[in-house]
Amino acid sequence: MDTKKLEAMLAGGEDNALLRFTLGNVLFQQKKYAEAEPHLARAVELDPNYSAAWKIYGRTLGAAGKIPAAVAALTQGIEIASERGDVQAAKEMTVFLRRLEKLSADYAD
Repeated sequence: MDTKKLEAMLAGGEDNALLRFTLGNVLFQQKKYAEAEPHLARAVELDPNYSAAWKIYGRTLGAAGKIPAAVAALTQGIEIASERGDVQAAKEMTVFLRRLEKLSADYAD
């Protein structure tokens, strides 16, 4: 997906969690983590119950090397997903969280 159309929508005054999530997710897929991060942060700010946004936000932070922030985002996302009954998202975030915890433990040794 082309980010130009999404960015044009945002520049045109449209700002909602779905638009921010979509733009952040496309940038994440393109490995543009620094660009994706603020859009995903805004997505979860606009809709704190958006499990998918928390998942990609946590993964983006982890991929950018921001491990403590990624752990915090994934932990919050797991809590929200669990409360909402979004079992699959909670499981996926738990897997990512465990990977980050193992990674940070490996660096601590």
